[in-house]
Amino acid sequence: MSIFKEFKEFAMRGNVVDMAVGIIIGAAFGTIVKSLVNDVIMPPIGLLLGGVDFTDFFVTLSGGSYPSLAAAKEAGAVTLNYGAFINTVISFIIVAFAVFLLIKQINRFTKKEEAKEEAPAEPPAPPREEVLLEEIRDLLKAKNSGQ
Repeated sequence: MSIFKEFKEFAMRGNVVDMAVGIIIGAAFGTIVKSLVNDVIMPPIGLLLGGVDFTDFFVTLSGGSYPSLAAAKEAGAVTLNYGAFINTVISFIIVAFAVFLLIKQINRFTKKEEAKEEAPAEPPAPPREEVLLEEIRDLLKAKNSGQ
């Protein structure tokens, strides 16, 4: 079997295709969450903290003072960007919470489906042989107790 044919079989399996779709959708969801954090959540928090933009929270490691992160990067300064890290942590928490809610709903629906499948209307009737053996047993008990 050629390496290309083997790779084609691997790549066309359902699990790999499903995983690829999940990764693409996850990346798109990540950009939405990044925008939510940077454009919707952080500005009001920054306003509450006195008009501070978290992306401009940084420490210059190479010395010097710069008014913004963009100015420091333009000057070629080495910076520790802890404001960007805070934004990333908040993005992670939002994504993790959204995944938690999604999995919780999936589990809830799965449990309902399992409950429907597990609840038979009536227990199945015993096999004919078993019924006949029970009748014979009952007749022998009655005969032995009557002696």
